[in-house]
Amino acid sequence: MTDTDSNARTPTRRALIGWGGAGLALGAAAGGGAMAMARTGDGTDPAAAEGGAAIPFHGAHQAGIATPVQDRLHFAAFDVRTGDRAAFVRLLKDWTRAARHMTAGRTVGAGAYGGPAEAPPDDTGEALGLKPSRLTLTIGFGPSLFDRFGLTGSRPRALVDLPAFPGENLDPARGGGDLCVQACADDPQVAVHAVRNLARIGFGTVAVRWSQLGFGKTSSTTPEAQTPRNLMGFKDGTRNIAGTETARLRKFVWVDAEDGPAWMTGGSYLVARRIRMHIETWDRTPLQEQEDIFGRDKGEGAPVGRAHERDEPFLKAMRPDAHVRLAHPDANGGATLLRRGYSFTDGTDGLGRLDAGLFFLAYQRDIRTGFVTVQRHLAGDALNEYIQHVGSAVFAIPPGVRDRDDWWGSTLLA
Repeated sequence: MTDTDSNARTPTRRALIGWGGAGLALGAAAGGGAMAMARTGDGTDPAAAEGGAAIPFHGAHQAGIATPVQDRLHFAAFDVRTGDRAAFVRLLKDWTRAARHMTAGRTVGAGAYGGPAEAPPDDTGEALGLKPSRLTLTIGFGPSLFDRFGLTGSRPRALVDLPAFPGENLDPARGGGDLCVQACADDPQVAVHAVRNLARIGFGTVAVRWSQLGFGKTSSTTPEAQTPRNLMGFKDGTRNIAGTETARLRKFVWVDAEDGPAWMTGGSYLVARRIRMHIETWDRTPLQEQEDIFGRDKGEGAPVGRAHERDEPFLKAMRPDAHVRLAHPDANGGATLLRRGYSFTDGTDGLGRLDAGLFFLAYQRDIRTGFVTVQRHLAGDALNEYIQHVGSAVFAIPPGVRDRDDWWGSTLLA
């Protein structure tokens, strides 16, 4: 990443004490000129996937939801360590300014070098020289945040605490959080750099509660591209909402003014689940059984009895507990999620088995009629023999940052 601000080498009071919100001017974070192609639901041009382009930061919705899914993820949940509302607002403003810089491919504040030798640099420096890599930063507010700063009455009804689901074994150390930051990019170092710098800026005000690295997107918002596969080897997200399907996004993802509360209009709700896959057991399962469990063939991804991946599934031709049959909108009263999942491998479990699986991210207009509805129906899923939900969190994702005078969470806290 490079810093092209004209005052990047001029020491300031802010530079002496670290990145604290100096109002440095930014150029437009454009993806390389006007395009005639269709745009996604957050204004992103699909062509930005080429060449490490920058994704626009400003918009009615936050980037990183309907945006074409990048290949890498660094997701972090934070606990708030202050009871001072003004200090928390300053943090959100500082984070917004830093996010504008990093998503445009620029360093934070006065940069990673060239400032006063007596003070830490404003930017940690590991992304110097790297392209923006389609970095998006998406922020969310957890239920516990609304117990602070007099926000109890502002908690949305749709931001529910999830009920207990059969078979899950949730680790409290891998769930919850007052805040979340989702960093997606095509370069893992760019994504890690972004979260690292936000955590550094927030030191003393927030602290990382848990985090997750992800690779190899397992869902796509660009259906014209090849459908990605999960660690079980099956195509995932064939029927996912496309970023260009504005009507479906409006119906299933974006919060409408009539939904309430007003501060969430244009936002969404996120469910994050860490799903452990028992891949050693799966790898010893016969191919026919694997395909029956999913309800699709492993090569083409076609539903049972069909020839092509995107053929309309004939649900009754599948076994009653097939994953596709139970998860399909037709089996759930139309409930539909926008998924942005990633695979993960985090070493071993100490018993010679890989700690691997799916970090599931699902955006929806209402958690009650979205994830809760679908997950309850999946209680009888044949796939449950091979997976277990071990981490969980929910967040309210506020609307996008409108312009350079706006900031993350302004609709809630201004």
